Amino acid sequence: MIILTGGAGFIGSCFLWRLNKEGIDDIIVVDQLDETDKWKNLLGKKFKDYIQKDDFLALVKAGEAPKPSKVIHMGASSSTTLTDGDYFIKNNYEYSKTLAEWALENKAYFMYASSAATYGDGSSGYSDDPRGIPSLRPLNMYGYSKQLFDMWILNNRLYGKVTGIKFFNVFGPNEYHKGDMMSVICKAYPRAAGEGKMRLFKSYKPEYPDGGQKRDFIYVKDAVEAMYYLMTNPAKTGIFNLGTGRASTWNDLAKAIFSGIGSKPVIEYIDMPETLRSKYQYFTEADMAGLRKAGYKKPFTSLEDSVKDYISYLKDGSYL
Repeated sequence: MIILTGGAGFIGSCFLWRLNKEGIDDIIVVDQLDETDKWKNLLGKKFKDYIQKDDFLALVKAGEAPKPSKVIHMGASSSTTLTDGDYFIKNNYEYSKTLAEWALENKAYFMYASSAATYGDGSSGYSDDPRGIPSLRPLNMYGYSKQLFDMWILNNRLYGKVTGIKFFNVFGPNEYHKGDMMSVICKAYPRAAGEGKMRLFKSYKPEYPDGGQKRDFIYVKDAVEAMYYLMTNPAKTGIFNLGTGRASTWNDLAKAIFSGIGSKPVIEYIDMPETLRSKYQYFTEADMAGLRKAGYKKPFTSLEDSVKDYISYLKDGSYL
């Protein structure tokens, strides 16, 4: 049995889709639906049961949770603007520790979501070599909560016994419920398709022109493919970057959106909120040596082809 936390969320529900493609449905989905449309991510998916995240944690602590063969822990708050440190510690860090200990006690495979937000401003590079993890300095509380758990894995000598994934900028179907945390593609598409315009943040560093800030964008279909490889090759443990290994500018992304729509780019550059300026990552690019060394050989879809495919979902708001 697979326990999939965050299974109604963006990456979690897409991974559920990937598991179903293999005929795997002996899965318990753990999540918190709140008042969003997140529940729609589960429509058409096959799984054994659904349990709210707090109820599941109580079952684990009471020793009453179903024993798993695998625990895929994608559940967490991914907000980069939320500032409630206590919430992040309880929800992202302490919950993760409890699940990891429980999985290992049950001799179950444990995979969890870390983040490229742990790399902060990138001054320490983007290598997933574990020796560099202690030197990382995240720029927001979300990144710090992920860094804390990565460090807990190292400090408790669990590196090599579990699998962590540092997701870079993932985008694609099933992210519609995420509000402010949706990808720029998802946010910009309605206006780009309807008015032929979109907005990007201005740059506040002279070495980056407006829209020239760079990110490593990875399509969610590629992300869950790599996850499936790691899950089905449980000896390939460690903490792995998951991006494409190639940074693209926001302008490149905008051009891909307009190309997918079939119109000429019209980009407006707007002021970045003061609260974000000191926490903004101007450049991210995954060093993919770790995942490639682990034997993952599949190529990643180009930005242009990924955006084109995503637009086919955005046109009618369809899901994976």
